[in-house]
Amino acid sequence: MGYDEAGSPARPGSTRLGSRLEPLVVSHGGRSGFRLLANGLDAFVARAGLIELAERTLDLQYYIFHRDTTGEIIVDRLIAAADRGVRVRLLLDDWGTLEKQDVAVMALDAHPNIEIRLFNPYVHRSGLARLVEMVTRFARVNRRMHNKQLIADGSAVVLGGRNIGDEYLGLGELDFQDVDVLAGGPVVHESTEIFEAYWHSAFAKPAATLDAAAPSDEWRDRQRQALADRTRQQRESPYARALAQSPLAQDLRAGRDVLVHWADARLFADPPEKLAQPAGTRDPHYLGAHVAVAARATKSELLIVSPYFVPGKTGVATLHERRASGATVSVLTNSLAATDVWLVHAGYRKYRKALLRDGVRLYELKADARPSPAHRGLVGSSRASLHGKTFVFDRRSVFVGSMNLDARSIEQNTEDGLLIESPGLAGEVARLFERWTAAAVSYEVRLGDGGRLEWVTTDGTREERFTTEPAAGLWRRLGAAACSYLPIDWLI
Repeated sequence: MGYDEAGSPARPGSTRLGSRLEPLVVSHGGRSGFRLLANGLDAFVARAGLIELAERTLDLQYYIFHRDTTGEIIVDRLIAAADRGVRVRLLLDDWGTLEKQDVAVMALDAHPNIEIRLFNPYVHRSGLARLVEMVTRFARVNRRMHNKQLIADGSAVVLGGRNIGDEYLGLGELDFQDVDVLAGGPVVHESTEIFEAYWHSAFAKPAATLDAAAPSDEWRDRQRQALADRTRQQRESPYARALAQSPLAQDLRAGRDVLVHWADARLFADPPEKLAQPAGTRDPHYLGAHVAVAARATKSELLIVSPYFVPGKTGVATLHERRASGATVSVLTNSLAATDVWLVHAGYRKYRKALLRDGVRLYELKADARPSPAHRGLVGSSRASLHGKTFVFDRRSVFVGSMNLDARSIEQNTEDGLLIESPGLAGEVARLFERWTAAAVSYEVRLGDGGRLEWVTTDGTREERFTTEPAAGLWRRLGAAACSYLPIDWLI
């Protein structure tokens, strides 16, 4: 549902998005429609397109919102939407809203049609006081909102693993391999309800109430003009040309229906009140419990993509059960060289042998994995890293969301995600999994002679085997090995 200027529900079909999508939903029996966003270019086009189409409301909920090139383009378009009367609400986790960004947040929040709230914010905004708060209140500030969604007019949503920033949207030197979906239909109503619950929770604090100095009107005007100049310069850039050539952009120009898969689906999200419970609390209503139910119901094949994969004893036991029942289980995560958080690898590495002994197939993405053709030439060089969080169950249903398979996602953070009952979409994600786990892109980890780990790959002409973490520097290998003995699964 959309909202009118007073914040009341808008009439169905009263916006461009609503009028386009409502007949499609009816013609597909009231199911929701989905399109997989498997590369950063399509992911940007989807977000920018919804912002430009919005007439009444834009609701954004993100863990990270960088003010880099793609972030500034998004901000510029949000300001343009607000200028034409769209009510814009940004709910941002405070972890990435560091001191240097507070003034930009306050400037954007000053727009009469833009409101920003920070989730679980630091009380102290800068300097030593903030550092002291992190140390003395670590149990609180360590709990984060990891959800990611953008909702336009209550009629369409982009939801998945991507934050806002160059590395997520096809422009960064770090090329995150990630997954989102563009959706319309009943699941968008669920997204709106979840956003409202977070927006009105006790953990969401208006930016205007924070202890940060508000910039002057003159400063805001200068910054806005500079922002407009920078985004205008991007219109003829290689990135802009690549965006125009993306499959989603081509479909939009051709007037084709961009929602490809129509299916029953449920949007699950941790309640914001999860942060009020002791860390480690497991509740049948939390997102992790719903994903576990779907995993345990798998009969023939389970595909797991999780960049930060620390299954713990419970996760190992669940995968053992699936293998014992006859299902194949395959997992893709980051190699030590590819991960952007090597400490997580320290938690993951101690479960590898147990999983392999159960017959689980383990793949680790290479840091030099070749980007898709659409991304080549946008930056001078790039390092690949896995960031998508998606699970395929028997190639009949698929989960796409923000949740990693680790204790931080399951027990500490809040998360969201879609469980979609679509063999077509599940098959599309399964084919993406197969591309990601091809020998030229990933290592397969195996048990060699004497139970020693081996990383098997190909250089294009012959098979190669490594007996230590490949392509990772000595200090990174030593650090991960040493930290794997520490009881830090709950932290990572």
